[in-house]
Amino acid sequence: MTTATLSRPKAKRRWTYDEMAAELPETNQPTELWDGEIIMSAAPRPQHQTIVFNVAEALKGYVKPRRLGRVFVSPIDVVFSGRKAVQPDVVYVPTAKANIIQNCIRGVPDLLVEVISEGTWRRDRVDKKALYEQSGVAEYWIVDPDSRLIEVFVLAEGTYRQHARGVGAEKVGSKLLPGLKISFEQLGE
Repeated sequence: MTTATLSRPKAKRRWTYDEMAAELPETNQPTELWDGEIIMSAAPRPQHQTIVFNVAEALKGYVKPRRLGRVFVSPIDVVFSGRKAVQPDVVYVPTAKANIIQNCIRGVPDLLVEVISEGTWRRDRVDKKALYEQSGVAEYWIVDPDSRLIEVFVLAEGTYRQHARGVGAEKVGSKLLPGLKISFEQLGE
């Protein structure tokens, strides 16, 4: 009788953000680091990018003339810890936190926006929402093109509470940026 020797499966490499940034080639493909695991996604579709651009344009149109901070669009890395780095669709960093803007964003921005794409519903609504909440992101917007919906969540006592919800032409407002109002209809082409 022969015995087979079972070999132990190789452990998955757990990357740090600095290792990932140094060793992987630069790409426009969405690449995130989740608990040390590199997660790559397909490039976004044109509708997604149109919405991202229009959200960023609306935020920048409010923020820039008031000199409140800076607005960024993906791909830009937001590093929450050595083993957690994500690429939100839109990022707002206030002037008071300008020091977190380096070769990436190392720290907690005040506002993050995710536009749901095919296959990202759970990640945007559950996983990233929990990460942003635990990390202390003051305001989180979820834009759902299929439902023509914008939801604004505001951090209150360590927990996200829905601040605003609008479908189609219904405008939603930001608590963080008073006076900023936007509807899903404004985000289309």
